[in-house]
Parts: sequence; structure tokens; C-alpha cells
Amino acid sequence: MARVVNQVRVGAVCSCEWPSQDKEPSSMKKSLWVVVGGVVAVLGLLFTLQGTNVIGGSAMSGTTFWAVAGPIIFLIGLALGAVGIRGRRR
Repeated sequence: MARVVNQVRVGAVCSCEWPSQDKEPSSMKKSLWVVVGGVVAVLGLLFTLQGTNVIGGSAMSGTTFWAVAGPIIFLIGLALGAVGIRGRRR
């Protein structure tokens, strides 16, 4: 005979299991880190080139702020991508 635990019948019809609660992020989540990191890195490179006036034609061109912020944004993008790549190799 099935027993009742907290108003839920246990062992009556199915032997269902709880979804796994593993601590590893899914492969899709890791790939998302790589894609987001790549986009951020490309934007950081673009901002750097605009700030140093290599790419002209915008309000950002020749601005010292973007010449300094661009490489920082680029490195953040690389770090995000590295997190995703490192996670996929485990």
C-alpha cells in the first residue's frame, strides 16, 4: 500500500525522480558567455579605434575617454569569453 507524505502519494503509480541539481552550468549557458564576451570584446576594440581617431565619423572619434575605456571594455570581453571557454573544458 502506498503511504502519504505531505499530501503526496509516494510509490503508488510512478517512480519519478527530481531533476538533477548538479552545479555545472549547461553547455548552452557556457556558449552564451563566449558569445557575449566576443561581442563585448569587439565593441571594446571598436571604441578604442574610434577614440584614437582611427575610425572617424562619430561623436566618439578622437575622444580621450573612449581611447581609455575601449581597451578596458575589450579586456572585460576577453575575460567573459575565457569564463565560457574554461567552463566548457571541464
